[in-house]
Amino acid sequence: MPQFAIPKFILIMPNLYVALIHYPVVNKNGETIASALTNLDLHDISRAAKTYGLKAFFVVTPLEDQKDLVEKIISHWTTGIGAEYNPKRRSALELIRVYDSFPEALDRIAATEGSDPITIATCARKYPANISHEKLRALLNNGKPYVLVLGTAWGLTEEFISRTDYVLEPIVGKTDYNHLSVRSAAAIIFDRLLGKE
Repeated sequence: MPQFAIPKFILIMPNLYVALIHYPVVNKNGETIASALTNLDLHDISRAAKTYGLKAFFVVTPLEDQKDLVEKIISHWTTGIGAEYNPKRRSALELIRVYDSFPEALDRIAATEGSDPITIATCARKYPANISHEKLRALLNNGKPYVLVLGTAWGLTEEFISRTDYVLEPIVGKTDYNHLSVRSAAAIIFDRLLGKE
């Protein structure tokens, strides 16, 4: 009778989604705005999300011209000449979903998962009740759906953050400079939450 190797571990992928919010966010003066999307954010966050096994990448903007631009970029890399040229890029950009608002994205996750997702805001500022990366990493194994929320421009509005279930502790370097690009922050957070220990 043939012998079969027993795997040393079974990899269970957490139910983690990511949302990149372009509205409501704030500008450098603290005013609520709708920010323009960045082509690099779409490519780099989707590639990082694919690498770490996130389930989908939601891009949230109410601006029609911005939604059209996202769709053109996605189409080029998933069905156009870019799909043939770079299939790996195609598989990453296929994770992107575009919505007018964050509640619409949450409704989509709830419909897919059968329960409302737990929301985790990110912010460069410290909050009294920040959740650590270590604690969130442990929570992600409970089978519930989670959505990590990233803000563009100068970050999510205070009102938006106040409505989330958790606020993730900020990424802190070895200097007082604290202005990472959102795509850099996303990659660091994904690795802290889902990277190999």
